[in-house]
Amino acid sequence: MSDKITGGEAVYRVLRDQGVETVFGLLGGSMLELYDAMLAGGDVNYVGARDERAAGHMADAHARITGGPGIVLGAQAGPGVVNLATSVAEAHLAYSPLVAICGAITRADLGKDTFQEIDQVALFAPISKKSVMVTEPERLAPMLKDAIRLAMSGRRGPVVLHVPRDLMAAQVSLPASAPIRVARAGGPSAEDLGAIKDLISKAQRPVIVAGGGFKWSGETEVLRKLAEALNIPVVASTGHADVMPHGHPNFAGQGGPRGNAVAARLTREADLILALGARLAFNSTFLSHDYVSATADVVQVDIEGSSAGRYFPTTIPIQADAPETAKSLMDAKPGNTGAWFAAFRSDMDALNAVRETEAQLPGRPMHPRRALAELRKALPKNAIVTLDTGNACLQAADRLAQYHCPGLITPLDFGLVGFGYAAALGAQAASPDRPVISVIGDGGFGFTMTEITTAVRYNLPVVAVVLDNGAWGAEKAYQMEFFGGRLLGAEIDSPAYDAIARECGAVGHHVTEPEALGPAVANALASGRPAVIHVEIDPAALSTLRKDLFKN
Repeated sequence: MSDKITGGEAVYRVLRDQGVETVFGLLGGSMLELYDAMLAGGDVNYVGARDERAAGHMADAHARITGGPGIVLGAQAGPGVVNLATSVAEAHLAYSPLVAICGAITRADLGKDTFQEIDQVALFAPISKKSVMVTEPERLAPMLKDAIRLAMSGRRGPVVLHVPRDLMAAQVSLPASAPIRVARAGGPSAEDLGAIKDLISKAQRPVIVAGGGFKWSGETEVLRKLAEALNIPVVASTGHADVMPHGHPNFAGQGGPRGNAVAARLTREADLILALGARLAFNSTFLSHDYVSATADVVQVDIEGSSAGRYFPTTIPIQADAPETAKSLMDAKPGNTGAWFAAFRSDMDALNAVRETEAQLPGRPMHPRRALAELRKALPKNAIVTLDTGNACLQAADRLAQYHCPGLITPLDFGLVGFGYAAALGAQAASPDRPVISVIGDGGFGFTMTEITTAVRYNLPVVAVVLDNGAWGAEKAYQMEFFGGRLLGAEIDSPAYDAIARECGAVGHHVTEPEALGPAVANALASGRPAVIHVEIDPAALSTLRKDLFKN
């Protein structure tokens, strides 16, 4: 038996040996040897999208559900690889461990203005942890392993590996099958722990701000135990409202400008902020003391040391692992926080009453908050929800309910429209036993509606709930409020998405009445098939977020 195999088979073996179960991509001529090896081996599943951008979002979401890495194949040099740029940028700003294996032109043709030749390495360098070209056949497997290790190490993020076409066919040695081991950061020093515990004992208005640092580690239960042990309210950073179960007595939901008023008040009025695995960056705070107290002691713990204290003055900045830090604080002695916690619970009761009122909002077409209330009631507790960017999804950010983590996937800091449906397919591939629902606007769904065919082909029973207000809602809201209602480009017309779903072999429902939304969701989930629920919502029910952009 020969000890030589093709480069394509070497890539397959590395993926298999590292426990990768599913890869995403779009077939191209730059790596057919890899496709052939995956087909022959049978240990790595393949989901073929209709667009590379969508494939990248699928792999990104798959990583967020499984803990990573997420693997996407840019199987066609040039245009196919360039199509991945948006999804790599999305993963870059979400700190998601996406590994993009990208085809490149043959080494002999480099620099000759060859067909489909561009500088792919340079294109991805600013939007990834690393963008690198493999130059020798024997370096292919080791560099792929290094790409996976780098994507998963420290603060996670995408790595792009460019593979010239001839390397996939080249004869290479069998790659070593040893698993990649990723180092994990520890907890704070004894000195820092003592200082934090001293602040906790003196605080009367403490709050924990928790971010993705708990989700990537899979240790959100540690956060819950810490909050209960110290009887401290918890505020989730933007996009991480699944970091604690909805309705938990210590949980205030999502904070910041995209969150609720109770969570915002907690971080604005606190005298101690424990920011654990949270950057306190623009998306969660607008870098404003409207969302972060100007007088509080701030303890900030982040796996990336440069983040601690970067945006707000920090009393104790620490580079450490958030769950390990939480474990070390379990025996801290809280101060006199009874009045603070009682006021928080009273405010949460009032907020829940408002949400119940929203569930009764009249009007046809229905108000988006009424639609979200109906969804909140209809979704199973073990559901995974993906959100898009846009006006309706902005209102959804803190109005849906997650009970199991990971249970929420959003575009995070990139604010990408068209992310949610493709992400839902990746999440479903990662977690076939959980219901997955994509909540997305009519404009956003139009970006990737062709992936309905992907859902049908690969039996990914995602339910897309398309909230149709006939507009690019965020921009229309700004034109209405700041430009005298003068509209250009804001209003759009969408096809009957439910009918398109049925044509593609999926389930389709068209909903105009609030009372019909819950049954439509139940029917779609019970079908066990991909489904699209086209929901008409009030085009006038818009809200603006970035008022600072137009204050002049």
